[in-house]
Amino acid sequence: MTLSTVRGKGLFLIADPHLADTPPGQRLDGYLDQIMVKLEACLERADELGMAVVILGDLFHKPRDNSNKMLVELIRIFGARPKDNPVWVLVGNHDKYQSRFTEDVTLAVLEAAGVVSLMKDAGQQFLLETDDGPVLVCASPDGTSLPKKYDRQPDDPKTVIWLTHHNIQFPEFIDRAYSIKELPGIDWLINGHIHRPQETIKKGQTTWANPGNITRLTFTRRSMDREPAAAIWTIGCEELEKWVVPFETFDVVFPDQDLPPEEHEIEGESNYVKGLERLAWQRTQEGTGLKQFLTDNVTRETQEGELIWELYEEVIDSE
Repeated sequence: MTLSTVRGKGLFLIADPHLADTPPGQRLDGYLDQIMVKLEACLERADELGMAVVILGDLFHKPRDNSNKMLVELIRIFGARPKDNPVWVLVGNHDKYQSRFTEDVTLAVLEAAGVVSLMKDAGQQFLLETDDGPVLVCASPDGTSLPKKYDRQPDDPKTVIWLTHHNIQFPEFIDRAYSIKELPGIDWLINGHIHRPQETIKKGQTTWANPGNITRLTFTRRSMDREPAAAIWTIGCEELEKWVVPFETFDVVFPDQDLPPEEHEIEGESNYVKGLERLAWQRTQEGTGLKQFLTDNVTRETQEGELIWELYEEVIDSE
């Protein structure tokens, strides 16, 4: 397979925009225009810096039934970019319908229009040519496994990056499915999906990073205190560089009312229940939805998690 080559000084990383016609959660009117402004500002800044642009999943909040207005605007914005420097989009969980990426989802329309390059299969994606040497950019979209290692070939670049959209055990999310450890052959793993920025962690050769998304979706004190930001990766960096996107103040985008209890007090139960609700909605006869839910939310590293996985495998095998 011949990989596309992109010229740039590094990667400009935009995590989880969650574009939507109807404001999600408790966001107020004006949501779509506000997120579009952020997206365009990111693209302009990336061009000023000479960076390749990557969206780390969940470009959309809903996988289908998005307005023509939104699609036309995205085709205009993305289509204006040079063919040799497109926007690369990792497929996230919100970009798929019933856990599958199919031709009837909105992201597939952008791909068919030729205005984005999709990262929808796991593995190598493109070569980034920088002034400091080439970089191999790989990815695991939502629903695929994280790599345990990467077997480098003699002609591979010295630097390998892996982009992901997964539940990873960063310090504030230690109950998630994927543990942080060295992945031989991989220099950086950069994750979307987890909206809250996390501490960068180095394990052996591999640096794990989670820059956090550009869109505030939850009506919490953490959202009130956080500056939405994109991130910049360059060869030799030890931390991602944060670039704060243009954003409205909290009182403009959320209602004027008391904040709910602190997120950590209710997060575990609410996220688990929401996950079960999504599972009931997207369940499939062959158990694909259940397996993905368990992969994202239940680790085998606890006694309870191992028992749940054993019960799942017993049921699936018996069928």
